[in-house]
Amino acid sequence: MAVKQDYYEILGVARDATDEEIKRAFRRLAFQYHPDHNHDSGAADRFKEINEAYECLSTPEKRASYDRYGHAGNNGDFGQDFDNFNFGGFGDIFDTFFGAANARSQTKARRGEDLRCDIAITLEEAAFGCEKEIEVERTEACELCRGTGCKPGSQPSRCPTCEGAGYVRRVQQNIFGRFVNMVTCGRCGGEGKVITDPCEKCRGTGRQKRLRNIVVEISPGIADGAHVRLSGEGGAGDRGGQAGDLYITFAVLPHELFTREGDDVLYELPVNFAQSALGDHVEVPTLEGAAKLKIPAGSQTGSIFRLKNKGIPHLHKGGRGDQLVKLKVVTPESLTDEQRKLLKALSESFSRPKKGAKPPA
Repeated sequence: MAVKQDYYEILGVARDATDEEIKRAFRRLAFQYHPDHNHDSGAADRFKEINEAYECLSTPEKRASYDRYGHAGNNGDFGQDFDNFNFGGFGDIFDTFFGAANARSQTKARRGEDLRCDIAITLEEAAFGCEKEIEVERTEACELCRGTGCKPGSQPSRCPTCEGAGYVRRVQQNIFGRFVNMVTCGRCGGEGKVITDPCEKCRGTGRQKRLRNIVVEISPGIADGAHVRLSGEGGAGDRGGQAGDLYITFAVLPHELFTREGDDVLYELPVNFAQSALGDHVEVPTLEGAAKLKIPAGSQTGSIFRLKNKGIPHLHKGGRGDQLVKLKVVTPESLTDEQRKLLKALSESFSRPKKGAKPPA
């Protein structure tokens, strides 16, 4: 008797996975093993296992019962044995009743593909928000046939293979007798209709690739690497299905003056020795223009001063960060004769440490 695989292992998630993590894992695996995409042997069985696992773990009551009792919690005390019992030819009997429904399910509407786009923005655009127009190539309904796939003025015809049913009957013989299995019609794909006069533009697919310009609203305070989802801006659905989504990732470009630290902005201010020793009043650049700053006398390299509310606005809430000004005392690389004399006189006026004296702690 085969042991039934753990549902969490089937989906590849931890037992404490969130509902969203379970949903993402299911979507990824379902797409990978769906019979429409994967024609390998065993893919269909794997797809059934994935659906079964997701049906249990996506329902709070079933998941709680499964976590406590395992497979028996959802199948009864005999669920494990019953689920793995070999029914032999009875599988064909079940297909007789449910095969047509499964064949029809192949024709249901399908959601369009999700798309991704990266947008590069400046630090100022990230700080204060802006609008960006992007160009996206996506699948849309054919504008000539309006998604029907038929040449304008024509209509699909009834499939001659299945006579409009969408499925065909296959007779199978086994030890229990003669049974009829219903499968999706290979010619019409379960539609029940075929296109005899296809649209010249989309060649009967009903869809086409098009470039679209989309305006993206960027909120003030957006961070580097942030993601935004635009619902319905992805590829068109199939058979009337919902359109996919467009996922946008933002990349904030490096700034020549500022470095972002959370919602604060860091600026390194170069000053000379005199300004550091005597103090000074200076103007420093900010994201919104120049601001005044007082440098106290005796300030050292690495000293940091804070300009309140001159940083990045907090995303989706009031207030904003600060601008941090880091002092850097710059040593001149060349001096005039007069400057050299003055600095030499200044140097001689300072007391020099005695030889062997320990530096101040």
